[in-house]
Amino acid sequence: PTDTEIDWKAYMQEVEGFANGTLDYTQLKGDTGPLVYPAGFVYIFLGLYHATGRGSNIRLAQYLFAALYLLNLLLVFRIYCRTNKVPPYVFFFMCCASYRIHSIFVLRLFNDPVAMAILFLAINLFLEEHWSWGCLLFSLAVSVKMNILLFAPGLLFLLLQRFGLLGCIPKLCICALLQVVLGLPFLLVNPIGYLTRSFDLGRQFQFKWTVNWRFLPEEVFQNRAFHAALLLAHLAGLGLFALHRWHSSKESILTLLKDPAKRKPPSPPLTIVFILFSSNFLGICCSRSLHYQFYVWYFHTLPYLLWCTPTTKLAHMPKVLLLGVIELCWNTYPSTFCSSLSLHICHGLILLQLWYGTAPMPVSHTPTPSRKRIATSKKAQ
Repeated sequence: PTDTEIDWKAYMQEVEGFANGTLDYTQLKGDTGPLVYPAGFVYIFLGLYHATGRGSNIRLAQYLFAALYLLNLLLVFRIYCRTNKVPPYVFFFMCCASYRIHSIFVLRLFNDPVAMAILFLAINLFLEEHWSWGCLLFSLAVSVKMNILLFAPGLLFLLLQRFGLLGCIPKLCICALLQVVLGLPFLLVNPIGYLTRSFDLGRQFQFKWTVNWRFLPEEVFQNRAFHAALLLAHLAGLGLFALHRWHSSKESILTLLKDPAKRKPPSPPLTIVFILFSSNFLGICCSRSLHYQFYVWYFHTLPYLLWCTPTTKLAHMPKVLLLGVIELCWNTYPSTFCSSLSLHICHGLILLQLWYGTAPMPVSHTPTPSRKRIATSKKAQ
């Protein structure tokens, strides 16, 4: 089979069982193994199954994914226009310079870009202050693929920041309720089977597909202690960013639990993007394994992460070079010791820039202007 057929055929086999009336999630499987995605994936790809003649018209599926690619770019560009941080020439690299991203969307027809497109639509809604609709779309994205949960710590912080503890509970209920509604047909038949298959956080990854940990011995890669260390690093990173970068107020972070009316005004839209994108990036850096299709999880956020901090004219070229090296790492197949190590170095450099480039500025005590300066100022007016 061709590269396109491998995953597409497996997806169609997985949803075909549902189309034929199978509601036991453990019985839905394809050539690549059992179905391991939540119910939203089943409904969306069931629609594609019927639209493409039971998955036989792959060319039509590619056209549909090409349209999804353009829609995804439109949603991303709209976010970037609101932030007004990234220089225009960088958008060329985002559109034209990634063979791997084009492959993920149009050649391989993965579910990852479907989840990310819905996620970017949710972020657009957050920027317009439509938090309930945004939470609904965020939960829908999670139901297509669980990688969207990497944005969840940032979203929880934003909900607490906007609404306080009591105010954010209805938004969280929207997220939870949609998951129950989508999974209800399967939960009624085999709830344990559905939950263990679609939300399996302990799933083991194959070493041969890893992009980011090739420089480690396979026994270390598969070791549970290594996985626990990565989880602790992830939680520590989220804690540090939440305390010292996301939380800009001088008040204690516990004030987020209070009614927002008793706090300072909410942060501007720029903070929404920074918190969500950095939350996801921290998860990427501490991921147990990154496969080639996972590149789309953060590719469209990289320009913002690189340019959201103050940038001098001389610093533009190193940032473009960093994008190029990351692209090269993701296009090296199979991954090598050098490519995986280089990817971690690039991630580390971005993390350092995010940490030091967004450090709170010290409060400067402006001296009382002298009479001579006041006189000069009045003369200038």
